[in-house]
Amino acid sequence: QVQLVESGGGLVQVGGSLRLSCAPSGGTFSRNAMGWFRQAPGKEREFVAAISWSSGNTHYQDSEMGRFTISRDNAKNTVYLQMNSLKPEDTAVYYCAAKAHWNPGVAVATEYDYWGQGTQVTVSS
Repeated sequence: QVQLVESGGGLVQVGGSLRLSCAPSGGTFSRNAMGWFRQAPGKEREFVAAISWSSGNTHYQDSEMGRFTISRDNAKNTVYLQMNSLKPEDTAVYYCAAKAHWNPGVAVATEYDYWGQGTQVTVSS
């Protein structure tokens, strides 16, 4: 059974950077869209960014444009989320997710059918 495995979370100071990684393991994986979502305590899960394995198309939550960058390495079968200029409000559990097609609903959590276990990101002031 395929699982998404995230890594790279941790504790960082305000203004710092982290790079999250996500890779499928455990079997054949045929999902074209990979997304990152996050969930802070007491809040709903929200979309951060997504990328297409095939085309490299990207889509971002507007508020993260310029600070976060999603990328993929097809040879390593890995998706990354580079997060710069981190703020305390970025503190959350970050989840990697996968869905079959880029459209529709690349920013909609319920459209994704594979999820990672989540990795904690804590930004301290």
